[in-house]
Amino acid sequence: MSRRYALYLAPPNRHPLWALGCAWLGRDAESGAHTPPPAGIGAAWWQSITAEPRRYGLHATLKAPFRLASGQHEDDLLAALARFATARAPFDLPLVVSELSGFACLRPAAESIALQGLADACVREFEPFRAALTPEELARRHPDRLDDTGRALLERWGYPHVFERFCCHFTLSGTLTDAERGLLLPQLVNRFAPSLVEPLRIDQLALFVEDHPGADFRLVRRFAFEGTA
Repeated sequence: MSRRYALYLAPPNRHPLWALGCAWLGRDAESGAHTPPPAGIGAAWWQSITAEPRRYGLHATLKAPFRLASGQHEDDLLAALARFATARAPFDLPLVVSELSGFACLRPAAESIALQGLADACVREFEPFRAALTPEELARRHPDRLDDTGRALLERWGYPHVFERFCCHFTLSGTLTDAERGLLLPQLVNRFAPSLVEPLRIDQLALFVEDHPGADFRLVRRFAFEGTA
């Protein structure tokens, strides 16, 4: 089965950050709607720098895309996600516009124990649903570029940026030159400032699906957190 599933953070669709972020990327992963280039930026450049994050939709990764393991079914995953979310407590997460490894993104303004706990739990608890990486999938993660810890995490969990290597971010661009970052980051700060005045309330988990290799990821269901701190 070529379909892949991913567990992501996505701003609630009632929150202005969802509409603003989707408009910046040019696609709403939940409704499927596409939007034209934002005003004040060159259309060709914008198309280029947002092409990769547009395919994935506005999100922050908790458990990276995976195929279902043999014997697992989508209904089982949905039921497990519902149980998981019911037991989780909402929390607040202040965000800022930043850069990471050469691309623009939204990142937490400070470390969050609640966020780290959520990410760690997603990786561990949904591991039984993940099929092992194929040699081709493993190669696409470029293990030769990772250190020993990164390679060990990739081989064990299918993704190198987990647990002590987790770095929450909502990607807003592809890799930028120094000059492009200097030009773009101030624009993004101004663009997103109104939606970042208050911390983002993390009160749900989003399931995204890639129907076939290269397809746009779709947000197919949100699971509300119903626990108490």
